[in-house]
Amino acid sequence: MASLLVRHAAVLVTMDGKRREIADGGLFVRDGFIEAVGTHDELPVNADVVLDLKGHIILPGLINTHHHFYQTLTRAVPAAQNANLFNWLKTLYPIWAKMTPEDIYISTQTALAELALSGCTTASDHLYLFPNGSKLDDEIAAGREIGVRLQASRGSMSLGESKGGLPPDSVVDSEDAILEDTVRLIERYHDPKPGAMTQVVVAPCSPFSVTTELMRKSAELARQYGVHLHTHLAETQDEQAFCQQQFGYRPLAYMQSVDWVGQDVWFAHSVHINKEEVQVCAHTGCGVAHCPGSNMRLASGIAPLREYMEAGVKVGLGVDGSASNDSSSLLGEARQAMLLARLRAGIEGASLSGQDAPAIITARQVLELATIGGAAVLGRSDIGSLEVGKCADFIAIDLNNLDYAGALHDPVAALLFCSPQKVAYNVVGGKFIVKEGQLQTLDLPRHIEKHNQAAKRLVG
Repeated sequence: MASLLVRHAAVLVTMDGKRREIADGGLFVRDGFIEAVGTHDELPVNADVVLDLKGHIILPGLINTHHHFYQTLTRAVPAAQNANLFNWLKTLYPIWAKMTPEDIYISTQTALAELALSGCTTASDHLYLFPNGSKLDDEIAAGREIGVRLQASRGSMSLGESKGGLPPDSVVDSEDAILEDTVRLIERYHDPKPGAMTQVVVAPCSPFSVTTELMRKSAELARQYGVHLHTHLAETQDEQAFCQQQFGYRPLAYMQSVDWVGQDVWFAHSVHINKEEVQVCAHTGCGVAHCPGSNMRLASGIAPLREYMEAGVKVGLGVDGSASNDSSSLLGEARQAMLLARLRAGIEGASLSGQDAPAIITARQVLELATIGGAAVLGRSDIGSLEVGKCADFIAIDLNNLDYAGALHDPVAALLFCSPQKVAYNVVGGKFIVKEGQLQTLDLPRHIEKHNQAAKRLVG
């Protein structure tokens, strides 16, 4: 692999232990990993490829900790526009049941293209239904074409309506088949090494769509193979009521009862979590994928982000399903996280002066969640910051945008306070995924046409 020298960035945000922000910064890359980070004078002079980024800001690649790629096919479906989570799901399950392997492939490329253009270099996706012969392999193949790192979560649903679950029986699978396929995927695709492009995650969908037995067996399987665990949790009040009625526990306590807590576990949403449960997450090492856009879109509630951060809970950001967010913009999600946290602080008294007023979350704190926070949630120490020895995953945004005019007193904060922009460059492992604002790995106009045809066929 060619060496790459990036130089003369207006600001390079490292997210290292000292949170250095380097003016006239750059980095030197060889074989997909960073060999030097610093000012122009501190870097080598020559490389196979030299990229001058004067007028740009460089950040570590953003990390998406929760998504459902296939849902890009069902954005803004009229019947699901004004529904809460359970009704939204019941509306869309029959549509998703018509998907084919080609639909999974196309929708994965759409989601990853949108993510890449918004600054994402690593994405975790949660695929939990497999109609008409579709497999997680379809997603992995599509992801490799785009070139973004993929945490491919083998989701599952085994608790259909006939057994007291939410999904229709037509989209659930047998538990033996689920576990057998999960083993196959781990053994075929999971790469535990630094710099891995694909890792597999064990991910039963939710407490209301899988059995207690599958939750326990999934935890055992994941720990046998040394892979991570992921599921939805405490997203809505409906879910809380379901768990208390079905299992006699609040959602997090139910997770404890099935051995689903620990450093190898992260939960999507975790909105309806009380103060004591925040401490449980902190003490056990569970991570949280914060999905503010989806939580607002489905009227699910506001997660206790400030409390998580103050307690030391690992928190990353997730754009969540593109049918419950209707976007896959990770930089946009970071802005939503900052603004929603401030709204919650205002409701709780931040607009009042005094020592007891809640702290206001800053733009830099949210950018930490989008980078090193996400890396911690996914259990990856090789990404999330720009440091020697880490993966050469970085993005560059042109500050000479109309949207940033008048905001260059603090270009780092401007990324979230101003309207989110598409990146000029997105580099993963030293390879250009986006260059001069153009996606390098997909013919977008042709692909968009194919995607819209697939969506029309499914929705009608």
